[in-house]
Amino acid sequence: MGMLTQLVRGLVRGADRLSPFTSKRGPRSHNKGRGAKKVGVLTRNKKFLLVKEMVPEFVVPDLTGFKLRPYVSYRAPEGSEPPVTAKQLFDQLVAPRIEKDVKDGTFDPDNLQKYGFEPTQEGKLFQLFPKNYVRAPECLLKYTFTLEEGISKQQSSHLLHLI
Repeated sequence: MGMLTQLVRGLVRGADRLSPFTSKRGPRSHNKGRGAKKVGVLTRNKKFLLVKEMVPEFVVPDLTGFKLRPYVSYRAPEGSEPPVTAKQLFDQLVAPRIEKDVKDGTFDPDNLQKYGFEPTQEGKLFQLFPKNYVRAPECLLKYTFTLEEGISKQQSSHLLHLI
């Protein structure tokens, strides 16, 4: 095909309007800029009007007297506390509530939602592995039964670790 045929085909078909117009498609002189937001409008007379509401405004809190620094060096020492495990969370948050309910006589093994247990995983973004998920109510029930039998808290936490 000759050059004239390609030129006529381009005029008849038109430009490809579906693909984005980038700097690779235009001439070397085409520079769209860095994508900065417009902070105003262009009138019919090609006059630019600045709109104050369109100007980005950075809200910076007052940090006077703030002890932490915005930058943490990589040479900073490691944290002194170890990461919290699931067992520690259970012992700190759920176990005292279960103990209180067992002592008061208000514990109901059918109402474990009160302590944060969810019977189904439907609608969850991350679902637990089914084998591990079924064991959760068993652990709670075994924990409460050990409390009812009079086993100490340390022994019951050891039993939970073994389960």
